[in-house]
Amino acid sequence: MNVSSSAVATEYIKRHHRHEAGENQCSSALVKLIKAPLPLVWSLVRRFDEPQKYKPFVSRCVAPGNLEIGSLREVDVKSGLPATTSTERLELLDDNEHILSIRIIGGDHRLQNYSSIISVHPEIIDGRPGTLVIESFVVDVPEGNTKDETCFFVEALIKCNLKSLADVSEGLAMQDRTERINI
Repeated sequence: MNVSSSAVATEYIKRHHRHEAGENQCSSALVKLIKAPLPLVWSLVRRFDEPQKYKPFVSRCVAPGNLEIGSLREVDVKSGLPATTSTERLELLDDNEHILSIRIIGGDHRLQNYSSIISVHPEIIDGRPGTLVIESFVVDVPEGNTKDETCFFVEALIKCNLKSLADVSEGLAMQDRTERINI
């Protein structure tokens, strides 16, 4: 990321990613540049009811048809992680500012009092429309773990999700740019 993108990301984090981390909590923000236009990336991110479209650790999601603040989703997690299910509440879905916030309120996992915000911003990458994605979180540090260990674990999950979001978005963007040539 270049210096101007970094400064812009810092400004977005200050504006949209406010987490009050308590004594026994950790918090962080991760940034990803995606070579796909914002409307395409946002169309994936905003799907609270279908996180499996880009989140590789989600095997299934059951959510209501109408998405509104307070809607709940039941997520099944793929084996291999220290979790099986997660109950999550939609805290914010802003299609104008491109912000989605969720809170985990139950399930079989170690992420207690987990809350995340993901925001999507227009960016020019290599002269083409691209997207700057920022995801931040706050979570309790489980007993027997340190803040550093907890942040490292959650950041690793988010990095995987953001890489997958980039792969899916960029793949779809390339399909949109591909034109058929009749020979």
